[in-house]
Amino acid sequence: MSDFQPTSRTQVKRLPKRAHYDRETVYQILDTAFVCHVGFSVEGQPFVIPTNYGRSGDTLYLHGSAASRMLKTLSAGVPVCVTVTHIDGLVLARSAFHHSVNYRSVVILGTARLVEDPAEKMEALRCFTNHVMKGRWDDVRQPTEQELKATIVLALPLEEVSAKVRTGGPVDDEPDYALPVWAGVLPLQLTAKPPIPDEQRKNDPPIPGYLKHYKNDSR
Repeated sequence: MSDFQPTSRTQVKRLPKRAHYDRETVYQILDTAFVCHVGFSVEGQPFVIPTNYGRSGDTLYLHGSAASRMLKTLSAGVPVCVTVTHIDGLVLARSAFHHSVNYRSVVILGTARLVEDPAEKMEALRCFTNHVMKGRWDDVRQPTEQELKATIVLALPLEEVSAKVRTGGPVDDEPDYALPVWAGVLPLQLTAKPPIPDEQRKNDPPIPGYLKHYKNDSR
């Protein structure tokens, strides 16, 4: 699995030792998060919009209503920046200056294209559904023709990509290690609670195995 080649726009300049350009790290970060932030500019006005996404190979898919201003704008070829972030811990140092967080993040730069091929559009929707819950696509009703028409799907190639990761404890100034201040890391992790059935259910099939044994393998 080859690495992404850093460009002048994706080369990590601030703390470059935290940079990762390998596909394994990038894919792991993307595949275990649920929300990305989409940044773009329209007539000088910047916007950053949170949304869901799905990945298939080296393509990131965005989707939404056919009335979405964001998706219509991006389909016209406006440059876009997509970011995904995990927060893995709060880093508590002995000084206020050195407080930090442990994180994993990905930045993607590029131009999205409108997905018009019906087969690719359906594949993208499968990716979205299974990204929310692996295995879910095979259980649910497939989109109707009307639903497909009401949905815009964009494809963003994973070409200009970089990841940045911080791990470990606080890094204090040497004199501060003698201070009587607790220092360390408070780990954070996304966990699932027991499923809550829909109150409008008409029948009660068993809870699917992928839901009963759900685990987000974000680490």
